[in-house]
Amino acid sequence: MRRSTRARRSSGNARSKRLLAVVGTLAVFGGIVAVTQISSAEDRRSANTRPAAAACVEPSPGATAPSGRGGTTTRTWQNGRWVRNHWGDGQQSVAECQQTLAGGGASTGGSAVACPDVAGRLPQVPDRARAEVDRNLALLQTQIAEADRRLAAEGNRGENFVRNAILGPLASKRRATLERITIAIDRFGPRPRGLGQLAECQVQPTDDNNGNNGGNNNGGNNNGGNNNGGNNNGGNNGAPGAGLDVLANNCDDSRLQPHNGFQNGNRCVSTAFGEVGAAANNPSLLITQFPEEVNRNQAFTLRVTTRNLVRDRFLAAGQGGYYVESSLLNDQGLTRGHFHTACRMLDSLRQPPEPEEVPAFFVATEDGRGGAEPDDVIIQIPGLPESGTAQCAVWAGDGSHRLPMMERANQTPAFDVVRIEVS
Repeated sequence: MRRSTRARRSSGNARSKRLLAVVGTLAVFGGIVAVTQISSAEDRRSANTRPAAAACVEPSPGATAPSGRGGTTTRTWQNGRWVRNHWGDGQQSVAECQQTLAGGGASTGGSAVACPDVAGRLPQVPDRARAEVDRNLALLQTQIAEADRRLAAEGNRGENFVRNAILGPLASKRRATLERITIAIDRFGPRPRGLGQLAECQVQPTDDNNGNNGGNNNGGNNNGGNNNGGNNNGGNNGAPGAGLDVLANNCDDSRLQPHNGFQNGNRCVSTAFGEVGAAANNPSLLITQFPEEVNRNQAFTLRVTTRNLVRDRFLAAGQGGYYVESSLLNDQGLTRGHFHTACRMLDSLRQPPEPEEVPAFFVATEDGRGGAEPDDVIIQIPGLPESGTAQCAVWAGDGSHRLPMMERANQTPAFDVVRIEVS
């Protein structure tokens, strides 16, 4: 019934280019933050009172990489740096959980296949070539993922094996794919030059010491609300909000349980909001490239461009890093954090979606880059499994996953949304 309804709706609706409606945006933010609320927080909190095997449970939907490698983090090489994608906001697979409980910790080292970024080197792609170019860009990422899987399984067989059996065949496949991209653009616009030079890849170390330190920088002790900013005097004695009859500004009188860093509702968060930058330094972002239509299970990419967001803070929400750290600015007054990407199928174009539904795709991205100038990141989406209208959204997060604060109430937060038809 649901699929047939979507099919009828899809045939009768014109394609929408971009969704910026306030209701839809709030539904995206409110709904997708709830995506990982079904994680096993209770199991993890009580791990020290039960056998290790009982504490490790399957992560919630969307928590593992779509490449099939498992794991909560994957890396791609873009514009000379590693881009880290945290699947399910850092929930652990069963194997990683068991390794952690055994004292081994989650593996963050090793090596991976790194290839030159292609999307960032393309000229303006003609509209009539866009679908074919997007298909081949997605194929390039699939080729890297396949080579990466083989490197993980057989990389210990030596440098010559890696060069001849993994990197060599990968370069041949990339040359053929890059040639198809060149031809597709050349049919309708200026022929791109030099794409063939991007075929060669290499193996790079992935233990890049990103400095997260698991959030143990005194910002995640959940004591942020007791820093004399509240004490339940919000409407008195000249405190912030004086004369406005503020109902509460801390959790002292809340009847809810204290929030503990895991993704559960019906809790009260005492962590202080933290630092807010000047209006000119507040984060913003935009989806600058996306397909208007894709087939079911067809891989595609989104290009996300951020400004005033330093993407260097990520506290894994699935491991207790949710709403526990106050917002922080760097020395230039820019927000430190990351951004999220999610795609979900819409049942209706007239009613807001159910907020608790799990999206078809969700990832948090942090790569140590970003700053005051616009900066691009390519998000690879392995495909959407159902026909209909997909709502794909991106929004900034501080280190602990909250939408960054703005100086003024009439500033637009750092988010963007597009609709894509899936046929």
